[in-house]
Amino acid sequence: MLQTIIIGSCISVQGLLVKQLENGRMLIRVGERLYEGRPANGPVAAA
Repeated sequence: MLQTIIIGSCISVQGLLVKQLENGRMLIRVGERLYEGRPANGPVAAA
């Protein structure tokens, strides 16, 4: 699934979701690189 994350104050990265981390961050893949950051749409609320 394609996801967008925020890294730092003004950098966003879009790529394939690899893993949802326990601390609320996401790990995404862009080509060969992995990026960790906060979801761009904020934290996901529990249903």
